[in-house]
Amino acid sequence: MAKKTENRVLVTLTCSECKKPNYRVSKNTKNTADKLVLNKYCPECRKTTEHKETKTK
Repeated sequence: MAKKTENRVLVTLTCSECKKPNYRVSKNTKNTADKLVLNKYCPECRKTTEHKETKTK
């Protein structure tokens, strides 16, 4: 059985163009200390845009 560690946290990915939160992903804070920036599909913009990490409410 795998051990559960406190290294992973939930973050929200928000579209940089329309500012809508679209995705919730978990991130390993030990390996990636910087904010996540990924190219993902935004259903509001209907295109692939840059999504940046924001805090989960």
